Amino acid sequence: MKPRGHDPCRLDVAALCAEGGELSGAWPGQTLSRLADSQALPQDSPPLAVDWQVRGERRAVTGGDPELWLHLEASTSVWLECQRCLQPFQQLLAVQRRVRFVRDEAQAEVLDAESEDDVLSLPRWLDLRELIEDELLLSLPLIPRHEQCPMPLPLPGTDPVPQDEDERPHPFAVLQGIKTRR
Repeated sequence: MKPRGHDPCRLDVAALCAEGGELSGAWPGQTLSRLADSQALPQDSPPLAVDWQVRGERRAVTGGDPELWLHLEASTSVWLECQRCLQPFQQLLAVQRRVRFVRDEAQAEVLDAESEDDVLSLPRWLDLRELIEDELLLSLPLIPRHEQCPMPLPLPGTDPVPQDEDERPHPFAVLQGIKTRR
């Protein structure tokens, strides 16, 4: 049987798994709009491309329906803003996931709680780009920061621009004005 072509944006997961089929490609970064919006891109720079590949697998189970699995990998580099120095930096994102597809939401919920792998309800059509974008978004660091910031950070409690004591207003000067009026 000749493998048929599969559309990654309208993927028949059951057919891909039954064939043991594989798909791969690269999407321009701007086509994954949620991932693009989460970046601190340098001016006039588009988001970088996302390389991906997916393989379907159908596992026979004694006394039950075969299990349907997608093995997916994706990688890209994203621009984030360091939360220490507030400077942009580039971060590599790479995901490798196994996703099991089951008949319905109830079964997915039960099995997902028991499994380390993701378990989803089998849709008629799956937008693989959306699934891969979800996985990349989940792999973003909670607090993005450089391993070591390129510029030294000011020490806590230091004033970056020292003011002359005479120029600095006294914090209770307003209260003194109220007191003298009485």
